[in-house]
Amino acid sequence: MSKPVKDLVVAEYRRRFGGVEGAVVVQIRGLDALGTAKLRGDLRKKAMRISVVKNTLARKAFEGTALSALHPALAGPSAIVYGGQSVVDVAREIVDRAKKVKEIELKAACLDGEFYGGVDGVTKLSTMPTREEALCQVVTLFLSPAKKLVAAALGPGGRVMGVVKEIQTRLERGEAIARTSG
Repeated sequence: MSKPVKDLVVAEYRRRFGGVEGAVVVQIRGLDALGTAKLRGDLRKKAMRISVVKNTLARKAFEGTALSALHPALAGPSAIVYGGQSVVDVAREIVDRAKKVKEIELKAACLDGEFYGGVDGVTKLSTMPTREEALCQVVTLFLSPAKKLVAAALGPGGRVMGVVKEIQTRLERGEAIARTSG
């Protein structure tokens, strides 16, 4: 491949992966054309993309970006899966897909410049909460004490109001209320 062509490919990788903060690297060797087309179509439905890359040119394009963490995984046949709401969603989808399609080999992933190597790394990333899930957990933790406080305040207050209502009902009927000592 000539230098001008390599420069064009690097520029295309920079354009395609510009702004991508995390991705999963897989190997899809052995997957036939129909399987590849189905994989691409299924991922596209979930706003995810898969791109087969030339490793040396991808490493050059990723320099200085969050995807530079993927350098150790860019060896041998490599495809980069990216997009979706979060790289965690991408990892979840690819891990599920790899369980069904044995030709998909999980190589690595990165999230915000942090490298997750091998099958274990990608699986670990897939079990993490997405940004939205993490925010929901924080809000739940924040509101939990307030809910307990309101329940505690209403609980005894509700019982006191029940006693007051009973006294009012008895007085309205003209019944005497006996004083009890407790």
